[in-house]
Amino acid sequence: MIVLGIESSCDDTGAAIVNDSKEILGEALQSQEEHKQYGGVVPEIAARAHLEHVDEIISVCLQRAHINLKDIDAVAASAGPGLIGGVVVGVMTAKALSLALNKPFVAVNHLEAHALCARIANDICFPYLLLLVSGGHCQILVVKDVGSYERLGTTIDDAAGEAFDKVAKMLNLGYPGGPMIEKLASTGDDSRFTLPHPLINSGDCNLSFSGLKTAVRKIVESYSPDGILEHALLSKQDTADICACFQTTATDCLVKKLEAAIKYFKQKYPQGQDLVVSGGVAANTYLRSALKTLASRYDLTFAAPPIRFCTDNGVMVAWAGLERFRKCYTNSLDFKPRPRWPLDESAPKAPGAGGVKA
Repeated sequence: MIVLGIESSCDDTGAAIVNDSKEILGEALQSQEEHKQYGGVVPEIAARAHLEHVDEIISVCLQRAHINLKDIDAVAASAGPGLIGGVVVGVMTAKALSLALNKPFVAVNHLEAHALCARIANDICFPYLLLLVSGGHCQILVVKDVGSYERLGTTIDDAAGEAFDKVAKMLNLGYPGGPMIEKLASTGDDSRFTLPHPLINSGDCNLSFSGLKTAVRKIVESYSPDGILEHALLSKQDTADICACFQTTATDCLVKKLEAAIKYFKQKYPQGQDLVVSGGVAANTYLRSALKTLASRYDLTFAAPPIRFCTDNGVMVAWAGLERFRKCYTNSLDFKPRPRWPLDESAPKAPGAGGVKA
C-alpha cells in the first residue's frame, strides 16, 4: 500500500510518499522564506507560494521515490485546520490527482497528521496520551484509535508555539522564534526572573500562555528608558536569561497539566503505555527531556517523531492518509476544506476536563 501526501496548511509546501511498511519512499519540502520580514505568516503570500511550488514539490518527491503516479494507491492532503488559502491549494491538487488517476482521495485533519506521526518511527499502540503542541494548537488528548480522540485539555488563549514566537519577536530574535529561544536559553539563568504559571491550580488540564507572554513583555519594557518595548536596552545575557526563564516556565506549565492527564489516563486506560509529544514545539529538546523524565516517573514510555518531522511536512500527512486509507476512511471529491476542524468534535470529553474547543 502506497500513499502520496500533500501538506500546505501554513507556510510549508510538502509532499511525501510512504508505504505500509513504514518506509518513506520519497519526500520534498519547500519552506517559505517570504514571511520572515513580517515576523509571521501572511496568509495571502503563503497561498500564492503554495500554488507556485506544489507541482514541483510533488514532481521532486516522485523522482526521489523512483515511482510513477500510477503506482500510488491513494492521494491524501491536509484538509484543515489551517490557513484556508493554502489548504485549498493542497486539497484541490490532491483531488485533481485522485480524479485523473482514479485513485481514492483522503482528507487528512492536520492535527491528526501530527497526532499519528510518531507511529511511523516508533512502536506505539493505541491508546496513548498525546501532547500536541505547535504554533497554532496546544492540546492534551487520548489517542484511542485512528479517527478517535478524547480531548482532556486545550489552551484557552495562545498556543505554546505562538507564545514562543511572540516572545522572540519582543526580543528581536526573528521568526520562527522557538529555535532561537531554545538556543539562547541554553546560556541563560532560568532563575533570574519570576514568571507566572497561568491556570496551574485550575484543577483541570487546560492551559494558558497569554499571561506568561504579557509578563515577559513587562520585563522587556522595564529595560526601556521610556517604557516602549521597541526601545528596550537588553544585553545579550539579559536576553538569554529571559529566554531561559520563559522556556522553563512554559515547560513547567505543560508538565504540570500533563501530570493530571497522566493520572486520568492510567486510571481509565490502564492498557495504555505511551506518552507522546508532537507538533512544532516538540522539536524543543528541553521540553523533550522534561517529558521523558515525567513519563519515566509514571512508568510510561516516552515517544516523539524525529525532530525534522515535528514541524509541518508531507510525511506526516502521507502517513495519516495511509492509516485512514487502510481503515477505508476515504472522502468524496465534494469534500470542503475546513479552516477549523477540532479533532474530537464527535468524541466524548473526559469528566471534569473542561476542554474548550480550539
